[in-house]
Amino acid sequence: MDLGISDELLGTFAPILVYWIYSGIYVVLGLFSENYRLHPKKDEVEKNLVSKLSVVKGVLLQQVVQAVVAIILFAITAEVGGDGGNANVENTSILVLVRQFVSAMVVMDTWQYFMHRYMHHNKFLYKHIHSQHHRLVVPYAYGALYNHPVEGLLLDTVGGALSFLISGMSPRVSIFFFSFATIKTVDDHCGLWLPGNLFHIFFTNNSAYHDVHHQLYGTKYNFSQPFFVMWDRILGTYMPYSLEKRKGGGFEAMPSKEFKDD
Repeated sequence: MDLGISDELLGTFAPILVYWIYSGIYVVLGLFSENYRLHPKKDEVEKNLVSKLSVVKGVLLQQVVQAVVAIILFAITAEVGGDGGNANVENTSILVLVRQFVSAMVVMDTWQYFMHRYMHHNKFLYKHIHSQHHRLVVPYAYGALYNHPVEGLLLDTVGGALSFLISGMSPRVSIFFFSFATIKTVDDHCGLWLPGNLFHIFFTNNSAYHDVHHQLYGTKYNFSQPFFVMWDRILGTYMPYSLEKRKGGGFEAMPSKEFKDD
């Protein structure tokens, strides 16, 4: 049934809706998953340096910027391409769809790795911009997009725009890609290590991997997000870790011995 909603409109707002639905699921799961937490529940209050209300406001602000940029991007590509690339997904070969997805993933990972790493190594950018995200020492799902507005624009929004343009995907395909990327980003910040989580099975870059980066010993490592860890491995910023059971329940991501001794 055609509801009269354009692909561009869905491409703009579906990922935002997915963000809150998926993070909401993790909020509920977190109430009953103390034995699968990467940090005790109390640490969310005691160690984090920002209130949950401020996190929600920060995420909503970023999503407003994200939506505005998406609307502008779709309008420009529609004007340049005539129909805006609104070919039906079913009329596009599986091989082309896979190529677009993989190339978009690589572009997004590449952009975010180098921008993310630079924000850590540039003292001014870290102090005034990126440190806002690291106020969440203990990450949780709906804090995934809690960033300084400038970082949200440069890292996430521009990275998403580049992945859309370079991959050549249509607005309809972008609905699925950006919804998937949103789910992956939320999952990486969920703070849980649940059995059977497919992201933990198929991706080395997962909630434990990113949790290491949020800890003091890991701030110069594990910059890769949200999909692969290739740039960390290639450029020597990969920190291996082990998941160890924590006394009292749950797990803890511990750096390997050579990093403990640094």
